[in-house]
Amino acid sequence: MDLTELTIKKTHEGLTKKEFSAIELCRAYLDRIKEKNKEICAFLSVSEETAFSRAKKVDDKIKEGKEIPMLAGVPAAIKDNILVEDLKCTAGSKILENYIAPYNATVIEKLTEKDAVILGKTNLDEFAMGSSTENSAFGPTKNPHDLDRVPGGSSGGSAAAVAADLCVFSLGSDTGGSIRQPASFCGVVGLKPTYGAVSRFGLIAFASSLDQIGPITKNVEDCKIVFNAIKEKDKLDSTSVGSKVENWNLKIENLKIGVPKEYFVKGMDEGVEKSIKEAIKKYEEMGAKIVEVSLPHTEYALSCYYIIAPSEASANLARYDGIKYGLSKNEGKDLLDVYLQSREEGFGAEVRRRIMLGTYALSAGYYDAYYLRAQKVRTLIKRDFDKAFEKVDAIFTPVSPTPAFKIGEKIEDPLAMYLSDIFTISINLAGLPALSLPCGEVDNLPVGLQIIGKPFEDDRILEIGRLFENI
Repeated sequence: MDLTELTIKKTHEGLTKKEFSAIELCRAYLDRIKEKNKEICAFLSVSEETAFSRAKKVDDKIKEGKEIPMLAGVPAAIKDNILVEDLKCTAGSKILENYIAPYNATVIEKLTEKDAVILGKTNLDEFAMGSSTENSAFGPTKNPHDLDRVPGGSSGGSAAAVAADLCVFSLGSDTGGSIRQPASFCGVVGLKPTYGAVSRFGLIAFASSLDQIGPITKNVEDCKIVFNAIKEKDKLDSTSVGSKVENWNLKIENLKIGVPKEYFVKGMDEGVEKSIKEAIKKYEEMGAKIVEVSLPHTEYALSCYYIIAPSEASANLARYDGIKYGLSKNEGKDLLDVYLQSREEGFGAEVRRRIMLGTYALSAGYYDAYYLRAQKVRTLIKRDFDKAFEKVDAIFTPVSPTPAFKIGEKIEDPLAMYLSDIFTISINLAGLPALSLPCGEVDNLPVGLQIIGKPFEDDRILEIGRLFENI
């Protein structure tokens, strides 16, 4: 039995039946990381000592005959912008290269309560700004399906780790598609929860009104297990709402699926379009009703996002000044020199680009013309979804217009890179839940179907995804 190929449920069954121990399981994954990580670069750091210590606690509980939670002993990987106490948290940036997290993020507390085993921290685009994991200060992650291609971004390390069987599940963060797009490129399942369903406390902020932590897993059932483990209202996050566990008894014949005409556009890869339409047809054959819907303000989503996200980033990243923590260059003649030199050396090109964009959009004389107008457009995008959901239960779209592209193909053209998130960003602007589900292949590269749900109907879209996975 290859222990690294098991799902959460199979892992739990194996541990409780004493077919293998948590220590053996942990060792199997750490050995695989040693073997594969050099070529994939999914992990930035591995915490062997902590992992074995947690695994031993689970084995002790099993020996004592205690009942263990579903995630107990299950090896997990955490995106390196989520704080894990006493471990490095770099956010993929030189400015935080040696930063040690002083406390746990709320999601880590939740996993620790359930005795999950954290193997280490995964690679990402610097401060989660990117769509390919090429913007990491510590080198790009490679797609396990084709090492010449990107795994997507910004949670590329988390998605690649699951796809390469370097962990059972991982956590990522999604600001404009950063869980769903890498999940699609790597052929795994990724959930961007409803904004507020999962606490952001302990997540290094990029754009606070858009960021959301979510799971990346091998199948939909695992995704639901992890999501239900980490979601809950949190007093440490003022935007946290939490949501109760819903067991949707879906009858496929009662399901109405919306397909927005604006998402099947010229320029989309023909193979991707074919895979998505075939997936939609399978739902129709199962008895679901397919309804064409319109999301007319979709064409403005990219422009809207690239005003709001950089504006919030410019405010959030102001704290990295070479004084409080992180890289500090003290060679200047005054305080301003410390600020400028620390930030110039610590931040990569994409982060600097977005800080400048955001600072300009918020500057005197331009705030109303850019940021305020973008917020008004955001309201229109949300209203489009509200109207569509009056007619349908879920909306199906592609995750990305193309399968995984080659490393280096778009890095010199920021606009081409930004366009790879064109189908995902409007969901963050509207605060909705969305699932990326593998639905086919183009030239042996995975394609993801995006299932978008109503606010706080995360469990429902997971159930809709499970129906497809079962066939």
